[in-house]
Amino acid sequence: MSREQLRQLRRDPEQFLHDLYNSPMIRRPDGREVPRLPAHDFWISDGAFCGRIGFRFQRGTEELPAHSYGHIGYTIVPWKQRRGYATQALRMILPVCRAEGFSRVLITCDDDNEPSRKVILANGGVPAGTVPHTTRPGHVKLAFWVPTEPG
Repeated sequence: MSREQLRQLRRDPEQFLHDLYNSPMIRRPDGREVPRLPAHDFWISDGAFCGRIGFRFQRGTEELPAHSYGHIGYTIVPWKQRRGYATQALRMILPVCRAEGFSRVLITCDDDNEPSRKVILANGGVPAGTVPHTTRPGHVKLAFWVPTEPG
């Protein structure tokens, strides 16, 4: 989560959740507003807030709009990182993806984000090339297909 998102959450949790889930548009990091995709979002908790994970999709197709890097995005607050929360959260959201009819999902991570790459690989991620990084010149996103069936 960004520092600004954490500030908004602490300042007014109800408004933060309302804006997060009820707006028909979302603001991209580059400032553009784009239509919100159907999604399943979950809070990650160990009794206290650890982060969130979400599955966004278009019904009936693996395809995603150009502004979406992948089907799944997750973030863990800095003080809870490297405890296995993201790996477990990804494992737990895959049956949700399968229930929506997906046999695999596309997940990307920054080329220099080794912890996220390990999370994806631990869940069966298969490298699928790279995509341009729209907000970090000189960097790319690593793309992986992750099967939604265990094993």
